[in-house]
Amino acid sequence: MNSVIKFISGRRGAWATLLIGLFFAVLAFGPLNGAATETAPGVGLPKDNETVLVDEALKTLPGSDATAAIVVYDSETPFTEAQKTWLQGSFDAKTQQLSGGANEKFLEFTNLEVMGKAFVPPATISENGKTALITIPLDKSEEVDVVAERVKEMRDLAKDGLPSGMTAYVTGPEGFSADISNVFAGADFKLLATTAMVVIVLLLVTYRSPTLWLIPLLVVGTVDGMAGGLVRSLAEWIGITLDGSITGILSVLVFGAGTDYALLLISRYREELLQFTNRHEAMARALRESGPAILASGTTVILALLTLSFAQLDGNRALGIACATGVFLAMVTAVTVLPAALVVFGRWIFWPLTPKFGGINKSDNGLWAKLGKGVSRKPVIVAIVGFILLGAMASGASGLKIGLSATDRFLAKPEAVAGQEVLAGAFAAGSSTPTTVIANNAQVDAVVAKAEAVTGVDSVKVGAKNDSITKIDVVLNDASGTDEAYATIVALREAVHAVDGADAKVGGLDAQGLDVKNAYAADQSLVIPLILALVFIVLVLLLRSFVAPVLLLLTVVASFFASLGAGWLVFVNLLGFPALDLSVFLFSFLFLVALGVDYNIFLVTRAKEEAEKLGTRQGMIKALSSTGGVITSAGVLLAAVFAVLGVLPLVALAQIGVIVCIGVLLDTLLVRTVIVPALAFIAGKKFWAGFGKNKYQD
Repeated sequence: MNSVIKFISGRRGAWATLLIGLFFAVLAFGPLNGAATETAPGVGLPKDNETVLVDEALKTLPGSDATAAIVVYDSETPFTEAQKTWLQGSFDAKTQQLSGGANEKFLEFTNLEVMGKAFVPPATISENGKTALITIPLDKSEEVDVVAERVKEMRDLAKDGLPSGMTAYVTGPEGFSADISNVFAGADFKLLATTAMVVIVLLLVTYRSPTLWLIPLLVVGTVDGMAGGLVRSLAEWIGITLDGSITGILSVLVFGAGTDYALLLISRYREELLQFTNRHEAMARALRESGPAILASGTTVILALLTLSFAQLDGNRALGIACATGVFLAMVTAVTVLPAALVVFGRWIFWPLTPKFGGINKSDNGLWAKLGKGVSRKPVIVAIVGFILLGAMASGASGLKIGLSATDRFLAKPEAVAGQEVLAGAFAAGSSTPTTVIANNAQVDAVVAKAEAVTGVDSVKVGAKNDSITKIDVVLNDASGTDEAYATIVALREAVHAVDGADAKVGGLDAQGLDVKNAYAADQSLVIPLILALVFIVLVLLLRSFVAPVLLLLTVVASFFASLGAGWLVFVNLLGFPALDLSVFLFSFLFLVALGVDYNIFLVTRAKEEAEKLGTRQGMIKALSSTGGVITSAGVLLAAVFAVLGVLPLVALAQIGVIVCIGVLLDTLLVRTVIVPALAFIAGKKFWAGFGKNKYQD
């Protein structure tokens, strides 16, 4: 290890390290660079899931390559006779049909024919007379641009010649597909630009140098680009699907973790430059002392992310693999390319606050040293007050609700969502998104009878069939994505599954939502204990102690629940979110525990180093004084970077950003600076109790 450190920090080795890094960067941006994506998050249920099996069965039925757009016309007052005529047309005595209605605007799009002519069913008016809908059958297209252009044309036509007092929306499957694609268009660039600006500002404030900030920014920015390209190639190779939310979180995590590691290394390098005349020797010492903390921190985050590989949902597995790859690159670069780049430029890179040999380390008598001494005088009281504060914040989670409807998942409400809300208020709530039942042909009548008898079912209609199975459309009374709709799905499944020989299965949007909800619950039950176990093992191996890892895990878990409670109060009282998205609890826990432990690792590894010379009490004070400023800067930066997730269009990402932002600030300003030192002071040398000889003094 010493030879590697000497090579990286050496005069010639530093240049060689930079060239090696450049070589890998060229590979990542060139032949190993995968195609970018701006798609919205998918579902990713297992292949044996009931909803997935229904979707596969539907592909064998006539019309399986079809979709639909729903045009919704709305008015604050009941439609006038003139408006009804505009919507439905007038009765043609010759054809015995309505003609001249708004439905005829969309004949060029429909795939339905009647007597050899294109046909769109006439408008259906709601019972209250204020809302009308037109369903346009369409050929399904996988081309995002085709869907977007088609929907745009239909929206223009829907609004063309619209009578005064009426509003038009295009929603349904086609409308949602177009709007989801539109809200993610350009999102990656917006996120990257915002993240980079936040990092630049905070680095300038931290270093107060017009030059130093450029090196970590260029290194981390390059790593982010490399990670994006490599992850996209990896996704194609192993068969995982990336989407806009995964690539967004990946960028935030790489920038956040990479900059944190850079801050820690640079801080220790600046400190060692006061002790060494030769900058290469100073970097070697800085890398030797801070490298293990960076590697341990990165390894902890990587292992925590890889626990998602055991999840049921494809999206969770993809996130884990992608982000683990990004953090690995950030970690390796932080202990190779970054120190090489710093040592090549020399001391002047710190101008105007250039560290000089023999200079005084002002941190020994600074704010953080005074704080450490203050905590050491009354650690029990400090620890109790700290945990009371965390508990008070955690109590804010009372009344917490989990599960957003499809219409609540966007920060800015697209037209498809607005139209869906109007539709749900005027017709049977599930009319635009009927639940699908698949059953064997011979038992269709029995399945229909069972479905009609289920409480919460509005109507049942037999649809397309082939030689073996039949599709049955079931309209629910309750709005899609609600607990009531999910309860109906459970009852419907129990009813149709009981029909002998029917092999009935229930799918559709609400069935899918229920299955995703259950999958997230299963993933949480599996992944969260794995995260805690792996983090504990890493801490035990790093610190060679059993007491310290338990206390550190206790603090970060308490911090998570405090941030969850505080976040929920923000969502309810300030942002107006009705519930947490299903993904938020798991992902927030993952990031906060893994990243929260990072700061504890930075502090406690330095305390362990100093305790060998000064004892536990003075060692912790020295560690706090030395790392206080840099860890606080890193925490503020990481919190700000996660808050940037709010620029993406999904409520789930905004919620993750807020909770992680609050949690990181709590870890940085309260847990790491106050509670952890207090616990160490209380425990004394027992804080390090584990395996091996305890050589520390109180």
